[in-house]
Amino acid sequence: MFEDLIKKYDWEQLKESILSKKESDVLAALESEKRTLEDFKALISPAAKNHLEEMALISNKLTQKRFGKVIQLYLPLYLSNECTNHCVYCGFNHKNDITRITLDNNQILKEIEVIKSFGYEHILLVTGEHPGKAGFEYLKNAVMLVKPHFSLISLEVQPLSADEYRELGQLGVNTVYVYQETYNIMKYSEYHPAGKKSDFLYRLETPDRIGEAGMHRIGLGCLIGLEDWRTDSFFTAMHLKYLQKKFWKTKYSISFPRLRPHAGAFQPNSIMTDAELVQLICAYRLLDEEVELSISVRESRKFRDNVVKLGITSMSAGSRTEPGGYALNTKALEQFEVHDGRSPAEIEQMIKNQGYEAVWKDWDSFMQI
Repeated sequence: MFEDLIKKYDWEQLKESILSKKESDVLAALESEKRTLEDFKALISPAAKNHLEEMALISNKLTQKRFGKVIQLYLPLYLSNECTNHCVYCGFNHKNDITRITLDNNQILKEIEVIKSFGYEHILLVTGEHPGKAGFEYLKNAVMLVKPHFSLISLEVQPLSADEYRELGQLGVNTVYVYQETYNIMKYSEYHPAGKKSDFLYRLETPDRIGEAGMHRIGLGCLIGLEDWRTDSFFTAMHLKYLQKKFWKTKYSISFPRLRPHAGAFQPNSIMTDAELVQLICAYRLLDEEVELSISVRESRKFRDNVVKLGITSMSAGSRTEPGGYALNTKALEQFEVHDGRSPAEIEQMIKNQGYEAVWKDWDSFMQI
C-alpha cells in the first residue's frame, strides 16, 4: 500500500531535499529522456525558476505529441452541499451556517437541460461528503439519471468501497477524482478535525480501491495552499507513479486546485505564485507525457488563457460550484469562488483563437474517430 511508501519519508527532510536542488540538477533533468522523481524535485525547486521558458517549450512539445492541439472541456454538476466533515478550508464545512441543498430527480434533470444546451458531453458529478443525504444509493440514482445524456461521467464525491466503485463503474462512471488535500500526516488533522475525512489513511488508500474496482481513470491532486506546495506536489507525483505501476491499465489525471475565497475565510499557509503554478504544470508534463493535466475556474481568465499551450489538457468552463447553480437559482453557498466566469462558448472561442480545438467529450472516443 502507498502508506508503506509514504512512511519512509520525513516531511521536513524531503522539503529540504527539494529546496537544495542546484541548477546543475535542473539542467540534467531537462536533458534527460526519461525523467525520475529526483528530476521532478529539481524541476519544482527554486533553482528551476530561471528555466521556465525551456520547460514550457518541452512541455508544449510533449503535450502535442500525446494529445495533439486539443483541450477537453468539462463541467461540474454540484448535486449536494450537505457534508459531515469539518474541513477548515472548505465552504461546505459542517459547522458553517449555510443553506444546505441536495437536488432531487426533477432538479437534476433541470440542471442537465441547461448543461446540455452548452454542448457538453462530459459531466463531473460533485457532492459534499454526507453518507446519509448524498451517499452511495443517492449517487447510483444520480448516475442513472444523467447517463442517457452524457458520453462521459466523472465523480468527485466521498471515498467509497471498492465494491461500490465497481458498481458505479458498471452503471457508467468513467473517472473518479479524489484529493488527499495534503500528504503531511502530522498536520492533516489540523485541517480535518472531525468527520470521516479526518481518517488520513482511509483517504490515502482510496485511489487503491478505485484501481481495484477497475475504473478507467483516477484523478489525483493536493490542495495548494495548505502546506508547502513543492513537498505536497512531490508526494502527489510519487502517488501517481505508485498507482501507475500497480494499476498499469488505468489512466490518470492531475488537478491543481489553489485555495480560493470561501465562507470561513481560511487563509492559505503556503502561497504559490502564478509563475510557480506554471512551473509545476510543466514539471508534471516533463515527468509524464501521458498524464492528463486539468485546470479549473478557480484560476483567473488571464492565467487560463496563458496555460492552454503549456501542458494543460482539460479545463472546466461555465462552472457553478453550488447545487442548482445552472437552472434553479437556489442561492446556495458555492464551495469556492469562481474566478473565470466566462461562458463555455467564450472559452471555446479562446481555445480556437490559440490554434487549438475544444472537445466536449472523452479523449479516447474522440481520438478513435
